[in-house]
Amino acid sequence: MDVDVRLLRYFIAVVEEGTLTRAAERLFVSQPALTKQIKQLETQLEVRLFTRSRTGMTPTEAGRILAGRVPALLADWDQVLREAKGAASRAAHLLRVGFIASAANEATPGIVGEFTRRWPGWRVDMRQATWSNPSAGLADGEVDVALLRLPFPGQDALRTALLFTEPRWVALPAGHPLAPRDVIPFRDLWNEPFVAAPPETGRWRDQWLAIDERDGHPVRIGAVTDQPDDWLSAIANGYGIALAPASAARFYARPGIIYRPVSGVSPTQVGVAWAPADDSNPIVQDFVHCCLNRPWPEGTTT
Repeated sequence: MDVDVRLLRYFIAVVEEGTLTRAAERLFVSQPALTKQIKQLETQLEVRLFTRSRTGMTPTEAGRILAGRVPALLADWDQVLREAKGAASRAAHLLRVGFIASAANEATPGIVGEFTRRWPGWRVDMRQATWSNPSAGLADGEVDVALLRLPFPGQDALRTALLFTEPRWVALPAGHPLAPRDVIPFRDLWNEPFVAAPPETGRWRDQWLAIDERDGHPVRIGAVTDQPDDWLSAIANGYGIALAPASAARFYARPGIIYRPVSGVSPTQVGVAWAPADDSNPIVQDFVHCCLNRPWPEGTTT
């Protein structure tokens, strides 16, 4: 019987957190999606893993036996996978760098240039991830290091260093009634439909909808997208508006869309992340140092 490793990770999160709600928040997935995955695992194993009640999720005897073995199994699998993929990239003198959208902004070419000067013969392979993979492949060992928006799923198990913060703006259709304003209070956007990331991204989606900064006001979802091009099309076509980093006005300029500063909403953070196993890896650490030593664009703070 083959069991998806992801299902085992979800299972352990529920065991450790004790409730589906807290586990879903930790995993950055929606609670209905997590419930579906746990049921799928129980179906595959043909055993009941939890006793469900109003107070939470209690492992059954079968669940306790599985919980006692799974963490070591996952740790071994992660290590083997990371070592195998890392060995392949080192043999090719290739550093795999994941990123989300614009990530490090205009500084990226300078970071790559400085790294290649330090390591002649090495190549940096920049790999853009979808919003449904907010660790940009780092959590799965698909990349060696990543430039990311913080926080992201699995961040506690990885190393991160803050690079800079930048304001959040709003992307609007050019004909939107609020477009003539120079600065838009976030409260004035609460009743607008928003273009959102997929529900399974959990807290990542909530962050870009600023759920915690609405005083409990419900969110209207006008469209769901997972790629910058689809996101831009949804906004331009009038399906909704969206919060975005201030740098999006430079990186994602498009006819039919305007960007405006927003007051009353917190900024976004950009960081560099890597695996603890690479704390002593000179290739990865030199890339991190190149990131930390770069000047950042105007309008950002370190």
